[in-house]
Amino acid sequence: MGHHRTTRAAARRGAARGESVYVGTAETVSDRNWASDVRAAVLCALGLFVLIVLIDLANGTLALPRLALWAGLSALLYVVLHPARVTAGPGWLAVQGLGRRRHVCTGLLTAVRHNEGVAARLVLCDSLGNRVELDPQILVANPLLLHRLDRGARAARDAGLLSSGCAELRRLTARIDGAAARGVFEASDLR
Repeated sequence: MGHHRTTRAAARRGAARGESVYVGTAETVSDRNWASDVRAAVLCALGLFVLIVLIDLANGTLALPRLALWAGLSALLYVVLHPARVTAGPGWLAVQGLGRRRHVCTGLLTAVRHNEGVAARLVLCDSLGNRVELDPQILVANPLLLHRLDRGARAARDAGLLSSGCAELRRLTARIDGAAARGVFEASDLR
């Protein structure tokens, strides 16, 4: 992957100059709600399967082909509900679904778009041609992920690469700052 290659190269250059550069998993940040979202997807699919099988049993129409059909339907529901796993490290952000993993180099971002619709999506594009789509709520729920993205986007903007999307990122960080302030006020009963 590109981000591993670039961070390893930076570590080698830093080590050659006598600098200590840490490249490891301690700097990687993940979506903290991902495991519970996967559990919820599994429980929904399993619940549907059990409910349909119980209804079929009560009607006396359960047969092996119908059982296979219900299992396939439940598996399809799981595939639809399976959440993407978002991780970020120094200079990169990755989104991994069931089928593939995509990443962008945040220091090389060229565009950030916020697509409204039934399911809002944040689309990130970098100068290497990589493109990632993710739910902006993941960034709102995980401020560390947004911080990694924001730090890389600032570097890209300072380098003159980020041509569009600064306003979208500012809106996201403002939502988090507002939510954090509300949380502090509510915790201290200063509403």
